[in-house]
Amino acid sequence: MFKRVLQYIFFISIGFPLVFLLILSFGRKWQYPSIFPEEITITNWESLLQTDAELFITFFTSLVISLSVAIMVTITAFIVSKHICNSKYKNIFLLLAYIPYLLSPVIMAVIFQYYFVITELTGTLLGVIIAQFLIAFPFGIIIYSNFWNPNLKHLEELSKTLGGSNFKTFKRVLFPLSKSAILLCFFQVFLISWFEYGLTNLIGTGKIKTLTVQVFTYINEANLFYASVACCLLVLPPMFLIYINKMLLMFSESTVE
Repeated sequence: MFKRVLQYIFFISIGFPLVFLLILSFGRKWQYPSIFPEEITITNWESLLQTDAELFITFFTSLVISLSVAIMVTITAFIVSKHICNSKYKNIFLLLAYIPYLLSPVIMAVIFQYYFVITELTGTLLGVIIAQFLIAFPFGIIIYSNFWNPNLKHLEELSKTLGGSNFKTFKRVLFPLSKSAILLCFFQVFLISWFEYGLTNLIGTGKIKTLTVQVFTYINEANLFYASVACCLLVLPPMFLIYINKMLLMFSESTVE
């Protein structure tokens, strides 16, 4: 009984904020002491269908940035982490990978800003992608560091001993074994990029607006209902990734059986 009560409390603590945000996204008037908006309408969501809707454009801008950063980090970190883990200076390189996370993204953005200004990358989509890549790349190295182990190295060497080329070794040995690590890196880096605010706001100079930046803009403008719409859009991709991850795990378990 006690365990079931804890489960209900857990589900409510997660579900209530999402449901409340959804209700607010349909609201138009909300005055004290009313608990819920006095008027419920789909007007806020209808604005997304307009061809010049700022929030609609912001959503796809965020997707482009996060997908680009996630793909770039997933591929490059996979390659670089292999060489790092096979190096005799492995511990030093991994220690260096943690350094960016000793500082906040805003401080890192201030450090990077000079170089982005002289290369004219500030306020550009490419500049924001590169800046986020520099923050997320060490995280990708850390994720893959547990994947590369002596057993995997021995399998790779065995494949080459039996006549397998580098491509065939990757295709037949490394890739099948690394699917979980690759997906984990992609999902985690996507989320880091998706919710990044300080670095994106500073390097983007307000010209490149992501959903996270837009949420804070609406809040500063006291535009609560549009902020709620932006928050609903903000949680959609992470929920979708969680669902995909669950389906992939179920598929992997059924394949093993």
